[in-house]
Amino acid sequence: MDRHVLHSFFKPKAVAVVGASPKEGGIGFTLVKNLKEGGFQGQIYPINPKHQEILGLKAHPSVTAVGAPIDLAVIAVPIGGVPAVMQECGQAGIPGVIIISAGGKEVGDEGKQVEAEIQAAAQAGGIRYLGPNCMGIICPHTQLNASFAARSARPGGLALLSQSGAICSAILDWAETQNIGFSHFVSIGSMADIDFAEMIDYLGNDDRAKSIIIYMENLVHHRRFMSAARSVSRVKPIIVVKSGRSAAAARAAASHTGALAGQDEAYNAAFRRAGIIRVDTIDQLFNCAEALGKMARPLGGNLAIITNAGGPGVMAVDAFSKWQREPAVLTPETIGKLSESLPPHWSHGNPVDVLGDAPPDRFLAATRIVLGAPEADGLVVVLSPQAMTDPAGVARAVAPEIKKQAKPVFAVWMGSKDVAAGVDLLNQAGVPTFETPEEAVDTFMEMYSYTRNLELLQETPPQLPSEIKVNTRQARSFIEECLNRKMLMLSEIEAKAVLSAYGIPVNPTLTASSPAAAATAAKRLGFPVVLKIHSPDISHKSDVDGVRVSLQDEAEVSRAFEDIVARARSFQPEANIFGVTIQTQVEKAPLELILGAKKDPCFGPLLIFGMGGIFTEVFKESAVDLPPLNLLLARRLMERTRVYRILQGYRNIPPANLDELAGILVRLSQLVTDFPEIVELDINPLLISNGRPVCVDARIRLEPSELPAPRHLIIAPYPNQYESDWLLRDGTPVLLRPMRPEDEPLVKELLENCSDQTLYFRYFHLIKSFPHSFLIRFTQNDYDREIGLAAFGIPPGPEVMMGVGRLVMAPDRSTAEFAVIVADPWHGKGLGAKLISRVIEIARDNGVKSLWGEVLAENMPMLGLMKKTGFTLHPPDEGVRRVSMAL
Repeated sequence: MDRHVLHSFFKPKAVAVVGASPKEGGIGFTLVKNLKEGGFQGQIYPINPKHQEILGLKAHPSVTAVGAPIDLAVIAVPIGGVPAVMQECGQAGIPGVIIISAGGKEVGDEGKQVEAEIQAAAQAGGIRYLGPNCMGIICPHTQLNASFAARSARPGGLALLSQSGAICSAILDWAETQNIGFSHFVSIGSMADIDFAEMIDYLGNDDRAKSIIIYMENLVHHRRFMSAARSVSRVKPIIVVKSGRSAAAARAAASHTGALAGQDEAYNAAFRRAGIIRVDTIDQLFNCAEALGKMARPLGGNLAIITNAGGPGVMAVDAFSKWQREPAVLTPETIGKLSESLPPHWSHGNPVDVLGDAPPDRFLAATRIVLGAPEADGLVVVLSPQAMTDPAGVARAVAPEIKKQAKPVFAVWMGSKDVAAGVDLLNQAGVPTFETPEEAVDTFMEMYSYTRNLELLQETPPQLPSEIKVNTRQARSFIEECLNRKMLMLSEIEAKAVLSAYGIPVNPTLTASSPAAAATAAKRLGFPVVLKIHSPDISHKSDVDGVRVSLQDEAEVSRAFEDIVARARSFQPEANIFGVTIQTQVEKAPLELILGAKKDPCFGPLLIFGMGGIFTEVFKESAVDLPPLNLLLARRLMERTRVYRILQGYRNIPPANLDELAGILVRLSQLVTDFPEIVELDINPLLISNGRPVCVDARIRLEPSELPAPRHLIIAPYPNQYESDWLLRDGTPVLLRPMRPEDEPLVKELLENCSDQTLYFRYFHLIKSFPHSFLIRFTQNDYDREIGLAAFGIPPGPEVMMGVGRLVMAPDRSTAEFAVIVADPWHGKGLGAKLISRVIEIARDNGVKSLWGEVLAENMPMLGLMKKTGFTLHPPDEGVRRVSMAL
């Protein structure tokens, strides 16, 4: 297998320091000193034409003068000289470079020009680089300290990526006192080349990195980041603190949706969909890092609390309120066991108050009982120093018991000098310590949120009641016509026409440019009716008093027309007014919703759901997500709002048809997926009348798009371009299409239709059961990285999955692995060959350069098919033959 490009950064055999200096205290001096004192086992080459020797090492005038292979160069010269150094690195064949130098794009146009020259030199020389403006890299397990940090990092399981060098220094200092170790420690800098996505992909495949923590200021390649994070978060937690939550000034928005879906909401939505834990502060990042470095993540969200004082116990309980949870409820059995070991006046509930005079053995007994209780998924032990308390003795007693347990346990020894000895003992024993109960509860809940994120990522969505049918051609005609007319703000009736093409229910709507025409239209629709001002320049009709409801006859309609138009012209004289729209009066609805979309310049479309009406922006009761949505994701979006409780039925308000509402969200998601020209879309309000949703007002704003669909999304949607129909040799019709998460039951049926030999030939070992955790590996695909192309039976036969061809692409698309399985009833009918040919076509379409797979040497039918298809068969290695094809 090819050596990963980042091996040059983390596992170099020779490092050159360009700008090395004998001047103590300088960056060039510190870089060489850290490499030497860190115990780096490879060659170190100081580069400085003015010196013969630096720190006892022979200095060289340039990297080209070294005359030996160099894997990594660390550049610490003024940034204006970096392009020339990069050219020399290319001439010397150096694959990896860390640019410490600052003064790039962050200082303005001159810096941007220098960064462009650096990039050009790197591309010409085949160099990958980290930075500029970074502190460097520390990799404890290879004894590499290629940084100018004041201290190194001890080995451990945390991988840190930070855009701030100052944050890196602070974390190193803190980690030393907390006995926290790192697998990788990376100051990533400006990310002009190597970015978060590449680092996450690399760390995801390194077993030494048990979890990844990130200090983030911004992203540069949003789709790549999402693809990498969604892949890696399934196997190890990623925790992010993102700075810049609130903008100094919000950009004015023409729609309600634009005001509700800001940049920070976009980051929240992206992190949620990627399975990332987001924390608010550096303190929380530290706390989460410590806990993940020392404890297993909780499997549930039920937390128990042991305390020797009532006040701290109450503080811990209060901390649950922001998470909308409560502490674990102890069972009578657990309470009985505690009553046998504790004084009569203990609290008899959670928090477990062991009383102020509790000696170490009482703390130990309570800890042992609570950790053994199945209803508790974790424990916080709170100690408040009182006259009779022995903080060090309690730490000594409980630490061994805590280390025996698989459940996470957090210690809160409140105070400073009085508890210092106990805190030291706990840290040495690997128990996470916190200063306050709130910090401990927050950290537990943040860790549990990762568990919950995994559950949501791996949940199988329900099948749609029927295939969603949309009229893309019709919607495209309307949108292109509006763009051609330079009518970028669609009127209500134009917007409703687009929504109707995608099956979103709207109330019947007509237009009229005169009172008489309005009266005639109203009569045609049937009374009562609603009149609204019809103008592309008026977004919020109520702002100009432009709505009249419950009009009962033609005379009322005529008067309302004149009144509405006159008021609109008075409020907004420059507006282009076409007249009014006449609409059927929807039965009075107790609930108004808003559904919408806003195109973020970095994240693409954001979908919004929440409380609608004229007070939408006041209450801001809404939730945001990213397309594409399925029914499950649509339901989860609704559940994140308080209005969802009302939609389930509340007092005299009947329950809404939640499945239909979720279906509308899926259709809205498909609409903004298909049309990158939609930059803002409002359905406000969507009324729930007699439990059924109907859109009674809508606006859409367009802009020409440089990116074609679906490249404007940061999560790859279902690739329907790979759907095709085909006939087996016996004439059976099949549909070849990419798998969806909803296909899990069909995958299980496919595998059950396979003989032991077929399963053995595909997976190289026998498989007797197919649990959910196994099946989701096939159905939960990131289409930017992998596609499972399945063959389905279609009418007149039953819907059944017959076989699957799988393609798993490297993040850079340079290579891809493939595999094929066909269930036994469909052997010998040409399906295997067809799946392979389609997989090859899809690989080519995605720019894959080389396709490879592995086949058991005893699987002669498959090897024969590989040879016939044009694959190269490589010699067997331990009973397995590699097959490959250059594309």
